[in-house]
Amino acid sequence: MSQPNPVSSEAEAVALAEGRARIRDVAGAPQSRWFIPTFLISYFALNLAVLTSAGITIPLRIASLDPSGKASVLALTAGIGGVVVLIATPLFGRLSDRSMSPRGIRRPFIFWGAIAGSVGLMVIALAPSVPLLIVGWCIAQAGFAATNSAVHALLADQIPTRIRARVAAAWGLAASLAPVIGGFLIGALPANPVLWFGVPVVIAILLNLTLVIVLRDIVRTERPEPLDLRTIVSSYWLSPRKHPDFAWAWFCRLFVTMSIVSVSTFMLFFVTDELGVPANKAATTVGSVLGIYFVAGIVTTILFAWISDRTGRRKVIVCVSSLLTAVGLLVAVTSNDTTTFLIGIAVAGMGQGAYISVDVALMTEVLPSRKNAGKDLGVVALAYLLPQLIVPLISVPILAIGGGASNYRALFAAAVVMAILGGLSVLPIKKVR
Repeated sequence: MSQPNPVSSEAEAVALAEGRARIRDVAGAPQSRWFIPTFLISYFALNLAVLTSAGITIPLRIASLDPSGKASVLALTAGIGGVVVLIATPLFGRLSDRSMSPRGIRRPFIFWGAIAGSVGLMVIALAPSVPLLIVGWCIAQAGFAATNSAVHALLADQIPTRIRARVAAAWGLAASLAPVIGGFLIGALPANPVLWFGVPVVIAILLNLTLVIVLRDIVRTERPEPLDLRTIVSSYWLSPRKHPDFAWAWFCRLFVTMSIVSVSTFMLFFVTDELGVPANKAATTVGSVLGIYFVAGIVTTILFAWISDRTGRRKVIVCVSSLLTAVGLLVAVTSNDTTTFLIGIAVAGMGQGAYISVDVALMTEVLPSRKNAGKDLGVVALAYLLPQLIVPLISVPILAIGGGASNYRALFAAAVVMAILGGLSVLPIKKVR
């Protein structure tokens, strides 16, 4: 009987191992079949708590605490919270990369971040004044930043490239659905701030706890180099000169996010002050607007995620979707009635549906390093977080254009320009088709 050729067997073993690596091409261990559904619903719950608060319940609370100065107070609150989340997210991403916890590098940040963020939201619910409300929002932003940075990193840790656009698309839909559900939820609840904030808080804690239980996390066995000031500062920076593709993708996300944040932050005030919707129907109306936005985006999200994964093309979809978003926002900003406004939002929703189907996949494919995925995705997150600081700062002078009442139409017009700039920014990228 002939003996097996050891060279051939070794070569076959190497080829098999390489084949398996190509199939998974991620650092994390194989997950159970429950991981992706749990990953998606936990992200939905995170956004239910954060986006519902930012877009609906915090504006409602501010309107009750300071009716005459609500626009400027909301801009101040959003700006200060933006600074906190801007600082916290990359830092927590870096810390999770370096974590030596026996429970994994991401799980502690997901769970304890959700707890801290929920405490902050309940402070807002009970706040008797604007300063305490702002303190609560800062606590909430810091806590949920820890959770968000760890959940973002799971895309690179655990989701293979071959399905990443589709998972990212479902992930984006979960985030888009959250404020829609939140709007109807707040509209259905009694006018009680404890319930407004408390119900999303309970949902966020329970569903993120479920992810913590299901996740087979990476456990670091080698202690990292000591954390010094230079390492901390590097958590907020990647050289555009060394990583130009990453830089262009980052700017694309920055501009597109600024356009959406400009609209979503002041949408409740736009529908009441510009479209004449009564204050007691504002939450439900915003829920309907976001519902139209979400439904319009579903088809384009699914379609372009499939096209992107099949063809490997990301850039053209991001560019076209950004320009379609701009068209929709232009219709919305020129509307004088709810119906026309809804049509504009629907078109913008179609654009954003296509955008979210490939944006996250594109960003993960231009990352400089998988070893520092948490840190690098923290820098990616800055493109999403900086608008929460920039938009409130630029909104104050824009809202003041023309004098008198706040000029929400001028702000929405600026959002159109930002969306166009986002679409153009993706064109110089070379690494991704």
